[in-house]
Amino acid sequence: MKLAVASGKGGTGKTTIAVSLALAASRSGIPVFFYDCDVEAPNAALFLHPELDQAVDASILVPEVKKDLCTLCGQCVEVCAYNALALVGDDVLVFHEMCHGCGSCTANCPENAIMEVPHRIGVIESGFAGEIRFSHGRMDIGQAMATPIIHKMKSGIPDSEEGLVLLDAPPGSACPVVETARDMDHVLMVTEPTPFGFHDLRQAVKLVRGEMGVPVGVIINRDGIGDEQVEQYCNEQDIPIYFRIPFDRAIAEGYSDGKPLIDIKPGFKNEFLKMLERIAGQVDE
Repeated sequence: MKLAVASGKGGTGKTTIAVSLALAASRSGIPVFFYDCDVEAPNAALFLHPELDQAVDASILVPEVKKDLCTLCGQCVEVCAYNALALVGDDVLVFHEMCHGCGSCTANCPENAIMEVPHRIGVIESGFAGEIRFSHGRMDIGQAMATPIIHKMKSGIPDSEEGLVLLDAPPGSACPVVETARDMDHVLMVTEPTPFGFHDLRQAVKLVRGEMGVPVGVIINRDGIGDEQVEQYCNEQDIPIYFRIPFDRAIAEGYSDGKPLIDIKPGFKNEFLKMLERIAGQVDE
């Protein structure tokens, strides 16, 4: 089963849930493949403590102009939707930081004067955290595109349907979340019962379930603060609320010490396993 853990906003406890879900499954004998797709700020490793023994560059193909063939017609500049090329005097300038690697300039050059070369934007590191197969991506400083790194990391997901493939998505509802949620069996939304949590949950559900057609369920974190808008919305939209995590000082203190939730509150292990069974049943249906 392929499951992504997402949130409409940052700070809801998404990684806390993803890490504890991975540990609960692994400690119960379920093979777990964990992918930290929050490549701008990956932090699952702070809790899982993996031994990383592999590293692969994540790159996009960017244009390189062959000046001996270029006639300065400007066609490449015109077709670039991202303003990554500019015709200045007798030279075509390429701004790699703005290039999305779409290949339009190469395809539209009438003189075949443009070739594509790899441009590193990040790295993917892999290893093991106990029995958990662990990978995370890290975007290089100064780069702007997380999506190609996530795409490359997901290309390493095993074809076998045995076990749990768990993706910790970036926060929000932008392109990196779309790439993470693509081809998932289910997306678990972690939210908090506040006006901000409610607003951003609606945005994320609209994207993932409404536009991508991926089923969603909810965990309410910091239960006991805020209001009832999240619960009312889930009931109206027929979105299952799997369980609630209380607003508890002991959880916050344990988290600040780098402890997973199921080590702070061992009773939550069974809650996570019950949730997995429930989601698996929904996926089978």
